[in-house]
Amino acid sequence: MDVFFTKKRIIILIIVAVIGLVVGRLAVRAFMNLMLGGTMFGGDIL
Repeated sequence: MDVFFTKKRIIILIIVAVIGLVVGRLAVRAFMNLMLGGTMFGGDIL
């Protein structure tokens, strides 16, 4: 029972870490685009 619990916890931690990495990279990209006056996905909206 204890082994299963720790395995589950490790899997959840890995999933949270991956989501955090992706969201963090998107946030950095959005911030850089705001600073440089660009748009999020390329192309010119205005």
